[in-house]
Amino acid sequence: MELELKNLTKDYNQHRAVDGINLKVSDGEFVVFLGPSGCGKTTTLMMTAGLIEPSAGEVFFNGKCVNTVHPKDREVGMVFQTYALYPHMTVFDNMTFSLKLQGVSTVERRKRAADVSQWLGLADLLERMPGELSGGQQQRVSVGRALIREPQLLLFDEPLSNLDANLRASLRGEIKRLQKRTGITSLYVTHDQGEAMAMADRVAVIMEGRLIEFAPPKDLHDRPKTRQIAEFIGVPTMNFFKTELAEEAGALTARFKGGALGLQNTRKPNNGSRQAVLGIRPQHLKESSDGLPCEVRNVEHLGRDLLVTVRLDATDMTFYADPASDASIGKTLRVGFDMDQAQFFDPESGKSLLWN
Repeated sequence: MELELKNLTKDYNQHRAVDGINLKVSDGEFVVFLGPSGCGKTTTLMMTAGLIEPSAGEVFFNGKCVNTVHPKDREVGMVFQTYALYPHMTVFDNMTFSLKLQGVSTVERRKRAADVSQWLGLADLLERMPGELSGGQQQRVSVGRALIREPQLLLFDEPLSNLDANLRASLRGEIKRLQKRTGITSLYVTHDQGEAMAMADRVAVIMEGRLIEFAPPKDLHDRPKTRQIAEFIGVPTMNFFKTELAEEAGALTARFKGGALGLQNTRKPNNGSRQAVLGIRPQHLKESSDGLPCEVRNVEHLGRDLLVTVRLDATDMTFYADPASDASIGKTLRVGFDMDQAQFFDPESGKSLLWN
């Protein structure tokens, strides 16, 4: 199914929860709505499903406006944050209950349940009760209940947020593989950027009810169009410095109190301003004998790496160091910048000076 949202808006009294969202989702695409709590992503999902009526705007399925179509007739499957399973029903009955209400025969219900349970690793659990299942198994049942209806559109509302970190990582891979196997167009809501970056074909970043950017995960990370996106995507966050750009011996240099950095040809800001904000991610910094001197402010042992916080030009920045490093609080380290990976932003508008 192709999905399009046109100027989708939702007001609650004087509060605008969703502010004119426009986006197109291709048939078979897995799109993640990413943003902080309260940004409007779940409200957008619910308007797509028909569970919330928009204040303005339209929802199109395969080019047809469905604003007046009842939710049960939209051929949508939903997976919620809470499993919402009937405790007195078996896994089979929970998965097939909606089909039973539709008058689907027992033979057909068993056939569909067998197919879906095989995909989800539930084939041996169909006669169990929800109370006999782990959290991950219950969430699989919830996904199966949505899939068994054979929907054209799958909607996920933070389905993994109640699970521990290891189980979340495992299930997100299973959901992604399942979506690719079935080819069902899917929207997935999360505030966890790790989930978004790992699962999405494209990510719709939503903040304060507005669609900020809609792009593949790699583009959001490597080619952010605004400082807001650069700061939001990536853990730890990108490091930022106010710089002054100057021509020196025919080369462009970014200068600040802590030193000066020469710019590569591929990373020269494309505006006439002499002021810019330099952004660089922690993984693009490293200890280097010819780097800039920085005072160590904190050291975190992460096993494979050290996460080191240093101060440069009255600004704290983080980078990953080798576990064998002798970095310690108060010590001076020299830190080198991989300027092939640097980003530059307009200090007023926050727009990228490289990608816009």
